[in-house]
Amino acid sequence: MAELLLIVTLAGRRIALPASEVEAVVELEGITPAPCTAPHVAGLSSLRSRVLTVIDGLAALDFGRAEAGGLANAIVVPSGGHTYALLVDGVEDVVEASASAMPVGAPVGPGWDRVATGMVEANGELLLCVDPHLLIAGPAAQAA
Repeated sequence: MAELLLIVTLAGRRIALPASEVEAVVELEGITPAPCTAPHVAGLSSLRSRVLTVIDGLAALDFGRAEAGGLANAIVVPSGGHTYALLVDGVEDVVEASASAMPVGAPVGPGWDRVATGMVEANGELLLCVDPHLLIAGPAAQAA
């Protein structure tokens, strides 16, 4: 069976994430700012009686910050023993990869180079495959 991919939009770009790394797709109603956190942490939110650390997907790429207010699209990702909500522009669908991921082969741009794991074909389109754990780590992880 081919790998399942979650197709989302982040920073205006359609990307693929391994569906096996994603626990849920949610709309967050409220995000409470958390002082003294990394710049890519948007705050905290609750989901089914759990507190989630909310990661701003744009800030994780070092592209600025997402606009606050209203409902926010997010994917829930367990990582390193904690559960995070990663803010994305939009969530499209879960699809089957047409083939195994290929190496990126060329720079894909600032921010993206750090989180890209390859290129993958799905539904006749070539998409950048991204590791959600690298997004959660944030831009400071590049220096480490």
